[in-house]
Amino acid sequence: MNAREDGQAKSDGDKSAADAGKAGGVLLAAFSRPPQARGEDVNSSILIAAESAEAYPGLKEAAQYLGPVTEVAQAQGLEVVNEPYEFVLGGKTVVRGDFQKDVGKRVMRQSTLVVLARGYVVSFTFIGGTEDEVEELIDGLGFGASRTPGR
Repeated sequence: MNAREDGQAKSDGDKSAADAGKAGGVLLAAFSRPPQARGEDVNSSILIAAESAEAYPGLKEAAQYLGPVTEVAQAQGLEVVNEPYEFVLGGKTVVRGDFQKDVGKRVMRQSTLVVLARGYVVSFTFIGGTEDEVEELIDGLGFGASRTPGR
């Protein structure tokens, strides 16, 4: 999808390919089942996106980005569960915001983690049906060199 957007930017007279690269986009979307497939439980998912920090004048720390994230979440019917807070993961300062929404008889939980890296705002959004499900997804996130067990 992002490659198609880059190709369109090259043909647009008002946007250069460099501008298209700064706009950002979805880097990875992973679901426990296809998004269109119906199920009894919440479709656990992970969404990783990057957006140019230049799009947010005055943005100096990741916590400032949680304001727009909260606005979007609330527009989608989610409510804030925990106020955003910072912590360190793999040497990176990460900001986390937690949200939830009643979906029929179920509750959808969402946690969004944000870091600033190389001029980009990188967000990691984890969705699940329970707090434990979301925590299990988040536990897989790490920064730095990975190590192969036994080496």
